[in-house]
Amino acid sequence: MGNGRSRAEQKCYSQFLPEEQAEVDALFDTLSLDKDSSEALPRSFSLQALKNRIGEALPPEMVTRLYDGMQRVHPTGRAQGPGKGVSQEQFTVSLSHLLKGSSEERSLMILKMISAKEGPVKARDLQKFTEDLVGSVEHVLAHRQELKGWTRKKAPGTPTRVQALAAHLLSEMKLPDGSRPLGPHWLDHACDRATVEDWVFRVPHVATFLRVVIHQGFLVLCSSLDLATLVPQCQVGPGQEFDSVLDVLAVIFLNSHLAREQRYHWRLLFCSRLHGQSFSQLCGRITHRGPCLILLEDQDGHVFGGFASCPWEVKPQFQGDERCFLFSVSPSMAVYRHTGYNDHFMYLNCGQQTIPNGLGLGGQHDYFGLWVDADFGKGHSKAKPTCTTYNSPQLSSKENFRFDKMEVWAVGDPPESQLVQGKKSILDVDPEARALLEITGQTRHSEGLREAPED
Repeated sequence: MGNGRSRAEQKCYSQFLPEEQAEVDALFDTLSLDKDSSEALPRSFSLQALKNRIGEALPPEMVTRLYDGMQRVHPTGRAQGPGKGVSQEQFTVSLSHLLKGSSEERSLMILKMISAKEGPVKARDLQKFTEDLVGSVEHVLAHRQELKGWTRKKAPGTPTRVQALAAHLLSEMKLPDGSRPLGPHWLDHACDRATVEDWVFRVPHVATFLRVVIHQGFLVLCSSLDLATLVPQCQVGPGQEFDSVLDVLAVIFLNSHLAREQRYHWRLLFCSRLHGQSFSQLCGRITHRGPCLILLEDQDGHVFGGFASCPWEVKPQFQGDERCFLFSVSPSMAVYRHTGYNDHFMYLNCGQQTIPNGLGLGGQHDYFGLWVDADFGKGHSKAKPTCTTYNSPQLSSKENFRFDKMEVWAVGDPPESQLVQGKKSILDVDPEARALLEITGQTRHSEGLREAPED
């Protein structure tokens, strides 16, 4: 069989390990022997055969894109011709480009999945492809039961989470004239291969999402795909029914901006619907618990928050470091990082008469990039024009907002102090008592001698 392969095909096969080559060959054999594929030589498979194999694992539009892209690959310079199916050569080259290819090879496949014509494609066509790609990742993870406790619920309003994540990925593109995609007029731009290649190179999610679609959609070479850092395990208290303000796409987006060791699992520390509208409960449940994500949904449906890189402490000084950031999830997805202007990363205080009481990230007193007041249920996001610490715009719908939903997720492994086994303190049973003790400056003599909290 090796002597019969073209040099182009042999080159692509060289990117696979021997056992991977055998798996790719076996998959093609299955597809080409399907009753809906042609029995003529050389062997090939039809679009219907591919649909029969994949079933409901991928949306129909993505299956068609994959088939069209494969059929448009001509490694030997010979066009396959309409209706002739996908040959083994085309199939092998396509999988090689999509799974193990360079940015140049992946961009070539993307362009072939978008259009049969050579040359640039319209930005609006690239936008539709990106939305199909993001939607296919959500779809196949749900189909293969790889959501790890998260949901794929449809966020209300427009844009959808699929559109929001696709727009975020496309915002990293540099158009041929050097501009960035801004406003509806950019959809009329022509994107050439160099533009798409540069985008694929600088936005790792594109390659990752393509691999998820192929590995999980075809169920091929799955051992080489590590989903552990793509979607973290959702950990909530035993027996608790919980519906997060986040869906799986929002989780994937936020998780990608964390350090690798923080991406494996998220632990729910606080939820206003489970633990009450209480600032002291919030303080008691999040202090000394390691890095965490703060999430809010205001009454107009905007979802936003911040990442606290260091354990929270109740004190009248700013804390944290340059790893902190603010973010938006809905209606748009974006992350805003440290500008270097000041070190006002994190702030958590209560019980003071002369300085603000509440939780804040970025900016300054009474003018935070994100603020949750100690009078729980209200806050502000002030930015004229942007937050000095993070260069973030106003995150909430209104500058002074009200909210009903707040969540705090610890990321990564718990701090060592929580892993020390020992007798539980009443401070673990009553987080409000723990917070009040800390606010008054009292020493917690049992700290480090207790079991890890089970909430």
